Amino acid sequence: MKAANTTEAAALMADYARRTGLDGDSPPRRYLWTDAFAVCNFLGLARVTGDDHLREAALRLVGEVHRILGRHRDDDPRRGWISGLGEAEGAAHPTRGGLRIGKGLPERAPGAPYRERQEWERDGQYFHYLTKWMHALDQVARDTGDSRYNLWARELDASAYSAFSYIPSADQPPRMYWKISIDRSRPLVPSMGQHDALDGYITTLQLRATRSALSPAPAGPDLAAEARAYRDMALAGEWASPDPLGIGGLLSDAYRVAQLLAAGAIEDQQLLEALLQAALRGLESYATSGELQGAADYRLAFRELGLAIGLSAVQRMLEGDFRLSRGAADRLAALRRYLPLGNEIEAFWREPLNRESGSWSGHRDINEVMLATRLAPEGFLVLR
Repeated sequence: MKAANTTEAAALMADYARRTGLDGDSPPRRYLWTDAFAVCNFLGLARVTGDDHLREAALRLVGEVHRILGRHRDDDPRRGWISGLGEAEGAAHPTRGGLRIGKGLPERAPGAPYRERQEWERDGQYFHYLTKWMHALDQVARDTGDSRYNLWARELDASAYSAFSYIPSADQPPRMYWKISIDRSRPLVPSMGQHDALDGYITTLQLRATRSALSPAPAGPDLAAEARAYRDMALAGEWASPDPLGIGGLLSDAYRVAQLLAAGAIEDQQLLEALLQAALRGLESYATSGELQGAADYRLAFRELGLAIGLSAVQRMLEGDFRLSRGAADRLAALRRYLPLGNEIEAFWREPLNRESGSWSGHRDINEVMLATRLAPEGFLVLR
């Protein structure tokens, strides 16, 4: 079964590479969230198969994302790196100005009215996409030993924290914008994402742990202050969510924390307990919602597959040798009964008839890449 999953995942990734211009003659089409998962998938498949061409695809994809999403759009009168750096310095530090989402429409102009449906299709910067790219870069650093990728991830982290965080007033705690402009000068959606600060905190812990493990430790931002700020914001929020993608994110984050604990990089067992508890509460609600009984046209595969990927993380935590507190072990044991949901989601979206639906074809790139992650989660989930 594992070999069949690897073969199918590799085929999905090969199709994705051709379709989005990473391989072949198609014009390049880059989208930050999907490409972050794709980088991890290529790395993981390279580890499993021993095919270095897949690792080379991951490195080429990193370069292409920086070359395209680190620079202004072709339909924008502005040119060059969105950081404002010159050509040579921008190429050496491609993430200092953040990275564009890669949406089809240009960002909303200053003073233009906000229209929620259209905003989803407009470019800009999303914090939760940037944390996914930080993770992808760090996975490349861990896989190759090349400290540049960890440096780029930390520079992106420092840039994102500076641009997205703000203090509403002197007597209020810091908050974060959900979406900002490409040049980081203004918010586009001022509300705060439920898990943005939490993702920032855990990703920053990971980046700092990687930096410490590299020899010699590379220069660049230390991120100690950012980690404290993310933690304070995260602890002030409510993490439990009935959204499958959000639940899956909590479970994937829990596995990252478990690995960092096992490596001695962090010591906060309470963080792991809280993540597992929040995911458990969300799953208790989602499992009884009836959403998985709907027809394919009324379901969003990538959101469900996010949950399935998180349940793969649960499986690995259950099978691994981790230093768990009694509270974390109890919560992990309670999550075991939801593992069949991951198999159910995977089987549904591997069914060719369900992939003929408009909901699948309308989000084909992200759906196929995240299905590949579920089938072969090594590159995304495992911190080497």
